[in-house]
Amino acid sequence: MEQTKHYFYVLMCADNTYYGGYTTDIVRREAEHNRGFGCKYTFTRRPVELIHHEVFENRSLAMKAEYAFKKQSRLAKERYLKSKKVEES
Repeated sequence: MEQTKHYFYVLMCADNTYYGGYTTDIVRREAEHNRGFGCKYTFTRRPVELIHHEVFENRSLAMKAEYAFKKQSRLAKERYLKSKKVEES
């Protein structure tokens, strides 16, 4: 039995803003955002590009990461994303 993956993801919107979200299917969700489904924020800010994602073992942890990201200032979000890129290198 395959275990469901839970993702926290960040999109870069056409207006250069960030959008953080949660999903279990990251490819489908990015496509939905670009088609204008499921999110008022990104609807008028298309196209969007997936710039970051993290995998979590359960929904709760992924949604906590999403919530924490959304509460940050723009500068804090940029620092967070930069620190994650360094970790991946």
